[in-house]
Amino acid sequence: MVTGLEKLYLMRKTCSFFIGSALLVGGVVSGFKKYEISLLEQYKIVPTGTLSYVNPMETQIEGDDNLAIPFLGKTYMGFKQALGVRESYGLYKIVNSFGYMGKYQFGKVALKSIGITDTKTFLDDPLLQEKAFDALVAKNKWILRNEIRKFEGKRINGITITESGIIAAAHLGGAGSVKKFLNSGGQQGFSDGYGTSIRSYLEAFSGYDTSEIFAEKNAVVSL
Repeated sequence: MVTGLEKLYLMRKTCSFFIGSALLVGGVVSGFKKYEISLLEQYKIVPTGTLSYVNPMETQIEGDDNLAIPFLGKTYMGFKQALGVRESYGLYKIVNSFGYMGKYQFGKVALKSIGITDTKTFLDDPLLQEKAFDALVAKNKWILRNEIRKFEGKRINGITITESGIIAAAHLGGAGSVKKFLNSGGQQGFSDGYGTSIRSYLEAFSGYDTSEIFAEKNAVVSL
């Protein structure tokens, strides 16, 4: 028979077990929470300046004059964004295995041609990268002005040649490679280190409006 004292002892022992278990579980859960917060802090992005982005407006929702939808479409901004995503998923600080840098994957030779030699500053400055892209477009437009005039609207290897396609292809493989491709009727191709061809860029980036950037022989970025 269990005495009253033994019952009291057993009750205290049982309570101690449950209290100890609760404290142990609470400690483990708390530890996970602290670890989770610490881990997430490593990936938190803290803006260092004012963020602003203006898109061209092409249309609005029918019946609501106050609600406008940003629409990039085939605008020059759409061209830049599409090419940036294709090149680097739109990441400004990325450097690929061949040393090409930034959102638009510039090489050092291309950067030098538009007046940029400080690659660290280039990688750290998104606005500078956008200006660099505009300057290179202007330069390539001038270098390829004859090809744009001669081949725009024509079809080569099943692709309709457009100014934006030519500019995109020049960004991939250089203006010289684009000249060879067009003037050979598509027989002299070019692919980059990852196997991406000029032909694919001529097709993928066809039909964008790049008219807002004018051809300029000595285009450089003003810092």
